[in-house]
Amino acid sequence: MSYHQSDSTFISSSYGWFIYIVQYIRKMGCGLFKPSLVIEGEKYNVLKEIGEGGFSTIELAENNRTKQKVAIKRITCHSIEDQNAAKFEIEVHKKHPHENILELLGSSIVGEADIVHNLTSEAFLVLPFYPSGTLHDLLVMCGESKPTRYLKENEVLRLLRGISYALRELHSANPPLAHRDIKPQNVLLEPTVNGGNKHKNNNISTQLPENCDFNPILMDLGSVAAARVTVKNSRDAQFLQDTAAERCSMAYRPPELYMVPSVCEITERTDIWSLGCLLYAMMFLKGPFDAVFERGDSVALAIQNGIGDIPDLGKTGPCYSQGLLELLQKMTNLDINFRPSIHTVIEDTETLMNSFKSSNKEAYDIC
Repeated sequence: MSYHQSDSTFISSSYGWFIYIVQYIRKMGCGLFKPSLVIEGEKYNVLKEIGEGGFSTIELAENNRTKQKVAIKRITCHSIEDQNAAKFEIEVHKKHPHENILELLGSSIVGEADIVHNLTSEAFLVLPFYPSGTLHDLLVMCGESKPTRYLKENEVLRLLRGISYALRELHSANPPLAHRDIKPQNVLLEPTVNGGNKHKNNNISTQLPENCDFNPILMDLGSVAAARVTVKNSRDAQFLQDTAAERCSMAYRPPELYMVPSVCEITERTDIWSLGCLLYAMMFLKGPFDAVFERGDSVALAIQNGIGDIPDLGKTGPCYSQGLLELLQKMTNLDINFRPSIHTVIEDTETLMNSFKSSNKEAYDIC
């Protein structure tokens, strides 16, 4: 720093560095900087930041009264539109309690956003903490294990059924809702006693369980929107396309949201495509377009050609049934009008589970 700079510049610069250091130490979870929040009368001690996205951060916190660990989603709202979106996310949580949808334990919005006067508000969502991680974590662990550990068909079907139950709750709303960002990263895993995962705090990032029998929990309702949209002109189409680009992950975004026609009907079956890609990922450990995205190639172009040929796992992986492969193909039909509804997906999934179990109970238990 030059000696010719003013004292105010020095103070401003020093204060900026001080704030940066404090924020960095807090992010690393240092015990000297553990702020607390009061949400709906409950005090929470923030322990550390455990995740962040384009619009929010996730902090691990502890309820001061019960000592229960929770995850607090902190959304910074720069405009009234951002604040209304946060309110809508909270509303969706409250209106759709379901065992396969992430529960909302508490919420609050502090301040009033005003883009004209450069004022921001913050929305806080208190959510259960699942130390077992996400479906994405599980698939990464399976891919890195030696030898590669593929999910067995009964494990895939149980996960698919649970996620489908969550989507059925949203699709059955009045008016119907679509999640619009179905992907492995947005599915938390809750261990079940039946699968041998007896410990609630079992962390798959350190040890891959023998039986991958988890109850899936759909999270991140910030992308949820009205499922049925009538596109009447190019302006409507561009708005929907821009919204999808902002909220829907590229590798799991359906083809109709990449190039939205100027006149069309969009429905909740956008989610069926994404769910089909997620099913593909559960079967083959990566989604059909994950590699394209990782290479930096055009996902939009690749998706126009469909999911392509089904990988041959040979002797290293399970032999998935023809029924499951046919369900995958139906869910990833390029034409939204020919994809099954979520009700049909559940019926087909349960039929496969029942036929698989009745034909060979022993195989179902160990497969």
